[in-house]
Amino acid sequence: MFEFSRKILSLVTIVACASGTAFAGPIPKEGAFWKTEVDAGSLPPVAERLPAEPMVVDMKAKGRAFGTEGGTLRTMVSRAKDIRQMVVYGYARLVGYDEKYNLVPDILEAFENEGNRKFTFHLREGHRWSDGQLFTSADFEYWWKDVANNTKLSPVGPPDFLIVEGALPQVSFPDELTVVYEWENANPGFLATLAQASPPFIYRPAHFLKKYHEDYADPEQLAEAVDDARINSWAALHNKLDNMYKFDNHELPTLQPWINSSSGKKIRHLFVRNPYYHRIDANGVQLPYIDVVEMEIVSAGLIAAKSNAGETDLQGRGLDFRNISILRKGEADGGNYRTFLWGSGVASQVAIYPNLNYEDAGWREVMRDVRFRRALSLSINRGGINHALYFKLGKPGSMTVLEQSPFFKQEYRDAWADYDLDAANALLDDMGLTERDKNGIRKLPDGRMMEFIIETAGERQEVENALQIVTDSWREIGIKLIMRPLDRDILRNRIYAGETMAAVWFGWDNGLPQLSTSPAYLAPTDQVFFAWPKWGQYHQTKGTAGEPPDTPAAQQLMELNDAWNKATQDSERAAIWDEMLSIHADQVFGIGILAGAPQPIVVNKRLRNVPEKAIWAWDPGAHFGVHRMDEFYFVDGDG
Repeated sequence: MFEFSRKILSLVTIVACASGTAFAGPIPKEGAFWKTEVDAGSLPPVAERLPAEPMVVDMKAKGRAFGTEGGTLRTMVSRAKDIRQMVVYGYARLVGYDEKYNLVPDILEAFENEGNRKFTFHLREGHRWSDGQLFTSADFEYWWKDVANNTKLSPVGPPDFLIVEGALPQVSFPDELTVVYEWENANPGFLATLAQASPPFIYRPAHFLKKYHEDYADPEQLAEAVDDARINSWAALHNKLDNMYKFDNHELPTLQPWINSSSGKKIRHLFVRNPYYHRIDANGVQLPYIDVVEMEIVSAGLIAAKSNAGETDLQGRGLDFRNISILRKGEADGGNYRTFLWGSGVASQVAIYPNLNYEDAGWREVMRDVRFRRALSLSINRGGINHALYFKLGKPGSMTVLEQSPFFKQEYRDAWADYDLDAANALLDDMGLTERDKNGIRKLPDGRMMEFIIETAGERQEVENALQIVTDSWREIGIKLIMRPLDRDILRNRIYAGETMAAVWFGWDNGLPQLSTSPAYLAPTDQVFFAWPKWGQYHQTKGTAGEPPDTPAAQQLMELNDAWNKATQDSERAAIWDEMLSIHADQVFGIGILAGAPQPIVVNKRLRNVPEKAIWAWDPGAHFGVHRMDEFYFVDGDG
């Protein structure tokens, strides 16, 4: 292992610096992984690598075991760009969710929130980037002044979540450990945005990136670097190297628990423990417990098989409900793993989205009639799908938030979710869609057959199986369902262009909204909600693309979202959430089928502190992130 760590050091610059401040908590203990470098004097001892006040984690208070350092954890992803999952799983955030979905300081030592208008961040004295350089307010100042407000690096300016009522905040840096964001009007979603699975990094390692910024770099050296990289400009080079979320630049300092120690195109990427990570346990052991994470890129279709063969230590991504039986069989046949069944955090396991911005005017008019969407929902045999595909473990119903959210109401899950073919036929007849061909298929007002084409990403067998069952029941109401599988990226591009009649996907990523969660995804603010891509584009581009919402319900959702942003009391925001969920339940913009289908999580038998019961959620949750992967460990450190 020592030889391995020396090789890693050749890829990662470690600067020896001392914090200069004594820590009154548990005495930090030097681990084995960096001991050779410490003994050689190329790395300071752990007590000098930690902030003056590190975050101390009491495992006993959390109901977890104190871990043992060491080991290599194997996991898999299906695309090279998904090495960014290490930022998701690592989940080091300025503020983040705890396991009860409360927002708490993490990288920050503390924060103050004054009426959701003024936010004061207090940094940890002596906190350092992974290369040993101090992390201070200068890193926030560099991002704000030299990146977000530099038109060459950020042509459209600072990100939308910082714009309130058309105005940017006043950002100040009173001292090296304090950062203040202040708006004239409330920005209640600010902290929740910082805690996302895919966070907006409002800071940068200024000491590293200034070498590639025209305002700071030596002009000749910068021109040479641009030329060597075969890039057109310094701005393009800066943006290429500045990949805090993509995590593909091994030279870019980080605050995450593991450092990317490999670059370029590889089948396996290695991530080694960050020697300057800010968290320790109450026994003085610096986290993460695990030394190395090995992330292998494999074909999506092989993840379940390789998990079954024991070729992973921790796996959730790439597995779904249909894999449970083979995983459990492999476990029973002597596999070196356990299969946990976590709950899913998406609002619906399968959801159908009629595209209200579809380019075909005839179909668009039909789909915008709420009676049509209600009829489609009423003619889905959710109980049959749950029985046939999910062994009755799912929760049939329309798309709404999950029970763990304070906004859940059973009436919203039940809305237009009964299997009632008579009611569905009556709704379609009431629309005037009474003419049928000899096979019983209804006709559109212009005489075309009602052939409803649903496009899928072709990645989940459960989706195709569910649609087969839906096909039979929809035929009973005179609608012919045609399923068309496509590549994921092609599917999204077609939806965004208005070329797709309807698509099937998961429900809302966030089925667990809390009081601090913005309801923006319930309004047409983003093209990623497949029911209204062009309305979302219009909002995202400030009217330069897409179409303005032109139905009363969509306009009302936009008004309510704006009211939520301006609300000053939690009770006001909760009432707005309820009204927006009520509109979705009534209007059936996305047709949910069922929620809560178990998510298999494969866990090496020697891996500890992985919760047996938990929720697999993108946001809030960051998959393993909210469960603190840096606290997972191998028995005896042997992984």
